Amino acid sequence: MPKANFPKRKEINPQVRQLAAMAFGEASAADNQDEIYALACVLERQRIARGYRDITTFSKTDRTFSFVVSDGNHRYKKLINASDTDIYQHKGMQCALDAALNAMAGGPDRSNGAFFWDGADIKKNYKTHAKVRAGIRFTAPEHNIYQIAESTRLVIKKKNIVRIDCSTGQRIPSCEEVDRFDHVYESTAAWGGTVFWKLSALYLKVMRAKEYR
Repeated sequence: MPKANFPKRKEINPQVRQLAAMAFGEASAADNQDEIYALACVLERQRIARGYRDITTFSKTDRTFSFVVSDGNHRYKKLINASDTDIYQHKGMQCALDAALNAMAGGPDRSNGAFFWDGADIKKNYKTHAKVRAGIRFTAPEHNIYQIAESTRLVIKKKNIVRIDCSTGQRIPSCEEVDRFDHVYESTAAWGGTVFWKLSALYLKVMRAKEYR
């Protein structure tokens, strides 16, 4: 019997593979499509915001953002080392590949503009978790997939003012409040086992912070 002639798949670009592997590694084992697509978009958004020319340079230079590249994550290693054929034949890895292509093309963003994310560790390490200590707020009940409490930490920004007493001409120093905020992170979405976050507008304004830091 003659062999069937299937159309040949395009060879996977190394940068697409890298982004796909990172998104696949960061996602939960359920291979939730929305979760993987959202993670790929956040990674690509961070890459652009931090000024890296490609995702490989980002992953090698800024190792603190996505630990799957260096912490032995088995899902990351599975995709990064897989043959093109294996990727195309595996539902989850194919999804990650499509997610990477979507993110790189500026396609639909299931993270809703997030720059950060958390998995189950935010519940496991709630008391010591950096985002919890900084202050988190859920903008929609469905984002709170781990059923954790919101946290607040009031920060008041002040500045020193010197006023002149019109009657005496005396200089009177004082410290006045400029603005305040009580949380840093706001949820934007939640898919699979991942909660997505962005920095609150008030925090960005008061602290003159960068949205990707």
